[in-house]
Parts: sequence; C-alpha cells; structure tokens
Amino acid sequence: METHVRAGAGRPVLLLAALIAGLALLCLLSLAFGALNVPFGQVAGALIGHRESTAVDNVIWSVRVPRTALGLVAGAALGLSGALMQALTRNPLADPGLLGVTAGGGFGVVIAVGVLGLGTLYGYVWFAFAGALLASVVVYLLGRLGRSGLTPVKLALAGVAVSALLSSLTSAIVLTDSDALNRYRFWSAGSLGDQNGATVLAVLPFIGVGAVLAIACAPALNSLALGEDVAAALGRRPGLVRVQGVVAVTLLTGAAVATIGPIVFLGLVVPHVARVLAQWAGLGPDHRWLLPLSALIAPGLLLAADILGRMVDRPIEIQAGVLIAFLGGPFFIAMVRRRRLAEV
Repeated sequence: METHVRAGAGRPVLLLAALIAGLALLCLLSLAFGALNVPFGQVAGALIGHRESTAVDNVIWSVRVPRTALGLVAGAALGLSGALMQALTRNPLADPGLLGVTAGGGFGVVIAVGVLGLGTLYGYVWFAFAGALLASVVVYLLGRLGRSGLTPVKLALAGVAVSALLSSLTSAIVLTDSDALNRYRFWSAGSLGDQNGATVLAVLPFIGVGAVLAIACAPALNSLALGEDVAAALGRRPGLVRVQGVVAVTLLTGAAVATIGPIVFLGLVVPHVARVLAQWAGLGPDHRWLLPLSALIAPGLLLAADILGRMVDRPIEIQAGVLIAFLGGPFFIAMVRRRRLAEV
C-alpha cells in the first residue's frame, strides 16, 4: 500500500516533466525542419550566437523562432480558452469554435480588413476582441431563453446558429472584395507562417492577461462544478466568476484568432486529453491542474501539426489548421466512443 501511494505521488511530477520535455523537443524540431532542413548542431549554434552561416541564422531567427514562439503562445491561449469554456458552461462539447467565439473574432477581423482597410495586427485585433465578446454574449443570452434556462444543449445550438450566421456574413463581405478574399482564404485556413517577432510581442500582453485571469478562476471553477448553489454557499460569486471567465476567453481567443486564424478542434479536444492525463496522475478534476495541463498540451499539438504540414509535401506547406481539423475530428469521435466524455 505504501509503495502504491509513493508511486502515485510521483505521477504529477513525471507528467509535468514529460509534457515539458515533449514541448521542448517539438520546439527543437520546429526550428530544425522545414523547406530547408538545418542540422541540430547548427540550430544550437545559431541560438547561442555561434555563427556558421548567415543564411541559416536568418532562417532560424527571422522565420522559425517567431513561428515557434507564436505556436507556443497561440496554442496555450486556445487550450486555456477551451478548458475554461467547458468549465464555465459545464459542457464537454464547448469550445471557442462551437460556441461562436472564433466566428465572432473572425468576423471582426474581416470587418477591419475587408471593410475598413486596416492592415496591422494592432489595427484589427480590437475588432477581433469585440467580435468574440459580442458573439459570446449573444450565444449566452440565446442559451438562457426558455423555461429551462441555460442548458448545455441549448448553449451548443445557440453557438452553432450564431457561428453559421457570422460565417454567412463573413462570406458575403469577402466575396465582394477580391483582395480581402485572398487574404481571408489564407487566414481562415489557420497558419503559423508569415509572422514575425513583432507579431508575437504584439499579442503576448493580451494572451498573458487572459492566462492570468483564467488561472485565477481555477479554484472558483472547482466550486462551480458542484453547482451554483453550492458555490455560493462556499463563498463564491458565480456571476462574477463567469464575467471574469468570459473576459479571459475573449482575450485568449480574440488574440489567437486575429493572429493565426481559426483553429478548430484544438480547444475542444485538448481539455479532454488533459482530464485523461490528470486522472492517470491521480489529480482528479481539479481545474488548478487541468488549466495548466491544457496550456502545455495544446501548443504541443499545434507545433506538431505545423511541423508535419511543412514536411509532408515540401516545399509546399499545408496549414496547421487544416491538419488539426483532419486529425482532430476522428480523434475526438474515437475518444467519445471509448470514454463517453469525462464529466466536466
């Protein structure tokens, strides 16, 4: 018995070490592989300032370091956002894409780029936030209509309806402007390419604030999982927690969508993977662990898809969003069939 307890107690440390090591390995692969393969030794040399080739240094520092960093921060944002939404709505199918937040952010970007002609991230990121927030509020209000109040099924249906409406409006705008259509087609596929270090620095404050708000919600989310009445009896304020959560989701999703486009399935699948791993480690459904685990797993999946997309048909790249959608759908269906979705 004592031996079993000791072995179980070490699992959280082992899990964190494995996730961090895996993420570090994916970062190294992201720096090394692409249209031009760079040996690991030259990657290390470029990183520590030991110059062997100016061309290699330019590829590493100008292209792959920003791309990898963007994968880390945007992936963490989408993973946190998905876990937070599932906890707030107590809906295992909730994610920024299903509940209209991604469509709202995308619609805001299209309005800014296609209608107002804004071309910089700082110019249109505010429109992404506004669109994401507006879509969240509309879906929440629609989901509350009726005698039974807010239910997971009504919330999902409201999200699907709002997403369909916003997608139609987005298509109507981009189809009238060929330049906007070309930019939208690339953006809507979801890609880490064609970004630089300034882009990463531009979104980092928004994602940082959203991450702090999300992590700060974790103890209250554990109380909300027991029901609003129990949470209130424990001294929580459910309404305030939901407002804080919506602000965090808006910042995280809006910043990620404005930068890399809509990445479907990442925020939906990752929290379920985090719950399975947390259960294996003996951590249970504790959101103080589930949120950080989601923030570690999601960047790994995003970077893996980005690396795979660079390798399968070189020199042409397949966008990471396309591969995640291609792999995420069957994975999610298989997980639902095998595990019946862990309770949120």
